[in-house]
Formats: sequence, structure tokens, C-alpha cells
Amino acid sequence: MAKPLILVSNDDGITSPGIRTLVEVALKIGEVVVVAPDSPQSGMGHAITIGNTLRLDKSIAFADINVEAYECSGTPADCVKLAKFFVLRDRKPDLVISGINHGSNSSISVLYSGTMSAAIEAAIEGLPAIGFSLCDYGHEADFSHTTEFVEQIIRQALESQLPANTALNVNIPKKSEDPIKGIKICRQAHAKWQEEFDERLDPNNRRYFWMTGNFVNFDKGEDTDEWALVNNYISVVPCQYDLTAHHVIPILNNDWTF
Repeated sequence: MAKPLILVSNDDGITSPGIRTLVEVALKIGEVVVVAPDSPQSGMGHAITIGNTLRLDKSIAFADINVEAYECSGTPADCVKLAKFFVLRDRKPDLVISGINHGSNSSISVLYSGTMSAAIEAAIEGLPAIGFSLCDYGHEADFSHTTEFVEQIIRQALESQLPANTALNVNIPKKSEDPIKGIKICRQAHAKWQEEFDERLDPNNRRYFWMTGNFVNFDKGEDTDEWALVNNYISVVPCQYDLTAHHVIPILNNDWTF
């Protein structure tokens, strides 16, 4: 029986520790091809390259474990597009996985996340996809406790098959003395970043701004990704790219006059 073909991408760049961890787990399950950015692309959301050249080159990032890899000058969404239409043009991946991201992509962060945009792009193209993130922003983040759960989720997705046009947003708590309690299927919490902008001057006395702020959770529900993570569970949120507020359509039809 042929091994499943797994496409791996990310937004932290092809040399990041997180993608190395994800590739090593995926290799236990199937054939792996990597197409990832050649430099960090965090916070790029679903941006695509339309006004600049887009480059794609063979990479030696995973030569030591004999994995076919390519580095792309574009965004995570660009990587998935090029993988589907060029690198794997004669083959269809059984699963697309993105990550493991340095830092949480729970709640509203899913909209800004390059990690999840790679997964959502795959879903747009009709490919089952999962984005993985670790809630640790540290450069020396420890991914060792994630591998068992990542493998379990990948195997489950391949065996059970994801519904069409769906990508899973998986967030894993930072490593601590307490073991992870398990995996919870959740909804996205109602929360947001409360930004502030620090006004500064550069050495040439020109004004610039540095964005700061805090994450604020307005949601008291115990079925959300934020609740799961605070309580040391892995959160799994099924996501879709249809942003239509379907419940508002009848309200507008009834109350608005054109």
C-alpha cells in the first residue's frame, strides 16, 4: 500500500525548529515534500505575491533526512499554490500540514496567521489541511512534548478524512511540569488584540511607530480554544474560508430597503 503524500509548509521559514519537528513526525506516517518560505513570514495572513517576482529553489534544509524540499521567496499561501500547481502538479497530496508555529494562533490570531493561511489555502484548493502552533514565542521553544499529539492528529485526519473545504487550527500549550490533559474540539474564542502604538524617533529624527498591546479574552465559555489552552488541553478548531455572516442575511433582507 502506497504511503500517503504529505505536503509541509509554515510561516517561520524553512530553517525553523518547528517545521523540522513537523517534518520528522510526518516522516513516520508518509512521504513528505516541503515547500516553505525562505525567510520568516509571520503575521502575513493570507497575503499572496502579485507585484513582485516569485522564486522557488531546491533547498538542502532537510537533505540529512532525505526529504525533498523547496524554499520560496513568497508567503505561506504562495508556497501552497506553487506546491500544488508546480512542484506536485502531477500528484495530489493526501494532507497538507503547516507549522509548527512559534506562538499561539488561537482565537482571532487565525486571521493574521501565515501558518493557518497555508492550511486555509490548501482547503481552498480542495486539500485537507491542518495548521499546528505551539503557545511559546521563545526562540528556544521546546517542541518535544508536541510530537505524540501531532502524530495522533495527523493519523486521525488521514484515517477519518476531513470534511471538504475545512482546515483544522491546532494549538498546543507551552511545555510545563504538568502533562497535557488531552485534546479538545473547540470553537474560536471571542477575543482580540488590544493594540497600542509607541511613537518613537529613529537616528535621523524621523517618526516611526512600534506596535504593542495585550490579548483580551471576552469569552467566558468553556468550549473555546482559549479555555482549553489555559487549562492545559490542546485545542482543535475546524475553520472555513467562507466569511459570510449567514445569520445576518435575513436581517438585512427584512430591515434594509434598496
